[in-house]
Amino acid sequence: MTLISSEPILRVNAELADILQFGPTPIGERRVINILGGTVTGKVTGQILPGGADWQFIRADGAAHVEARYTIRSDSGALILVSSEGIRHGPPEVLARLLTGEAVDPSLYYFRTCMRFETGDRELDWLNRVIAIARGQRDKNAVKLDVYEVL
Repeated sequence: MTLISSEPILRVNAELADILQFGPTPIGERRVINILGGTVTGKVTGQILPGGADWQFIRADGAAHVEARYTIRSDSGALILVSSEGIRHGPPEVLARLLTGEAVDPSLYYFRTCMRFETGDRELDWLNRVIAIARGQRDKNAVKLDVYEVL
């Protein structure tokens, strides 16, 4: 039984601001990373609008709980709200390298998110009924996601 699409339905390249470190809070080390823009290709092509963010906290076990919300404007002008929640973890030395902005092979750490979409555009209405899973890669000031539809 095939559970996800064989090819990504979307490829996301989000440009990020520097990490805002809030320090320890009751639920963990809190960080916010503002989304500056970016591109989307695949079944939808368009631009990521500035103004979204990734609200993270680092758990006691070192894993990052990621929760991002942002807006895509498709090339046809449709607005799509993206909600993404997931986890990134790996060996402490790999995560330390990521935090410094070093390019790290994404096979050395786990970065997955569950994604939902919301739009009022009739041609893209299919997105309202899709659950997607993304495999991510963290670069110095960007996140790249290959987004697969759960079938």
